[in-house]
Amino acid sequence: METYITGPAIKHLREAKGLTQEELGKRIGVGSKAVSKWETGRGLPDISLIQPLAEALGVSVIELMNGDKIQNQNVSANMLRTKFYVCPICGNVLSAAGSAVVSCCGVTLPPLEAEEADEDHFPHSETVEDERFITIDHPMTKSHYISFLAYATADRFQLIKLYPEGPAQARIPMRGSGILYLFCNRHGFMKCKLP
Repeated sequence: METYITGPAIKHLREAKGLTQEELGKRIGVGSKAVSKWETGRGLPDISLIQPLAEALGVSVIELMNGDKIQNQNVSANMLRTKFYVCPICGNVLSAAGSAVVSCCGVTLPPLEAEEADEDHFPHSETVEDERFITIDHPMTKSHYISFLAYATADRFQLIKLYPEGPAQARIPMRGSGILYLFCNRHGFMKCKLP
């Protein structure tokens, strides 16, 4: 049986933080013998101690479980790398400027994979002054609708929530070429490039 946290991970993170077993134990309200047992694999911290242990070690719970600090690799913050997540329970729409661990309603969400928009979902774009007026000829009933549109360029991102029985349209400021995403509640996540 695999454990939820390993002794070497606790030891590695404790030493990286420059703490003794006694100092770590005092920070979370246990003795140094308990910390020693965890690090040698002769025991595990109670689940109620995971969050305080992570805080004492200066890492997230995920980093504690993994044993390594997560380094931010997103040095350019290119918004074209935005990932989208939709909760299957509450319908919440979440986004992150790159890969992330996202959860909602107690469920870890996988990022959506966009397919190229088909003819039934292909948006029409019209320039109106300094904006793009996006329309999609798509049903907007309570059982079949476009849930949201999102437009991403290298430096900006905009999410527009749509509702059943409302229009499948949005105004987007002109700011160069980018990718338009849409989410149909029946047919899934799609994208198309806008020049």
